[in-house]
Amino acid sequence: MPLASQPLRKLGFLTIGLFDEADPRRGHESTLEIIELGEQLGFDSAWVRHRHLQYGISSPVAVLAAASQRTSRIELGTAVIPVGWENPLRLAEDLATVDILSGGRLNPGMSIGPPMHYDRVKDALYPDTGDVEDFSYERVRRLLGFVRGEPATDFRGVEGFEVFSDRVQPHSPGLGSRMWYGGGSLRSAQWAGEHAMNFLTSSVVKAEKSEDFAEIQLSHVREFRAHHPDGDRARVSQGLVVIPTDTASSEQQAKYKEYADKRTPRTAAPQGPARMMFAPDLVGSSTEIAERLYDHAAFREIDEVAFALPFTFDHEDYVQILTDIATELGPKLGWRPRH
Repeated sequence: MPLASQPLRKLGFLTIGLFDEADPRRGHESTLEIIELGEQLGFDSAWVRHRHLQYGISSPVAVLAAASQRTSRIELGTAVIPVGWENPLRLAEDLATVDILSGGRLNPGMSIGPPMHYDRVKDALYPDTGDVEDFSYERVRRLLGFVRGEPATDFRGVEGFEVFSDRVQPHSPGLGSRMWYGGGSLRSAQWAGEHAMNFLTSSVVKAEKSEDFAEIQLSHVREFRAHHPDGDRARVSQGLVVIPTDTASSEQQAKYKEYADKRTPRTAAPQGPARMMFAPDLVGSSTEIAERLYDHAAFREIDEVAFALPFTFDHEDYVQILTDIATELGPKLGWRPRH
């Protein structure tokens, strides 16, 4: 097996947190149990996706608040919150509150753009301002400012018995350096770097100058760091779907292969008018997956990952996959568990 240019420093995982409409508590409990297991296995971070008007986590900040009280060490992230659904000032308050409750373990990831199916949801979401809402990078910049302590008002002081602050409270001093941008284009990589954010690059990127996924992702990593104050030390986390089969049953292996095979055709060429490229899912033994990762140009450039769990598997499947990642794949990538 070829040697990595540097050992993997941080190993995380990402889950969508699906649930049954008839029993949503069970699905949310499963997500919390998976996060607890991740801490027990020594993972550095656990990340949750964000789904509105679907049967997945619609309020990741609330879920991570619960997770913060059931764990003590593992970092907790969102990948990603689409800020088009959010009021930046209110979201800044929620993020700071959870960061305080977690002891400074929150890693909020953000993305821009109008909400999905905006024409169908805008009357419910923004009944009076739907046609003038700004879904550009400015929305994230406002959020960053509030999190980092910029004034939200020109008034502070005492009125009667009440004391008012001119910035978001609680203020969590370290949170501003743990804000992430989930980007899939050169422009987003540059913007995240210019605003001193961290950068999440996932299994979906925009084919702008190449149709080779690894080359595209590598160009984003380098573009981000070229514009970040920390240069090559700027934090980047790579997210790919990784499914090790070391301890999987024959039934699980068949399920995993079928899942990946169904998704493989979309990886052959750019998809849709936006020319989005999808990374192939990595399924196989930890040795096989490690070899494929070492062959991946972008992986060789980073030392943090948040491997994505497949969308539709069962709880016991996630337990097996996470256990194999922590005990088999991680060590093959030079990672050491934290306990």
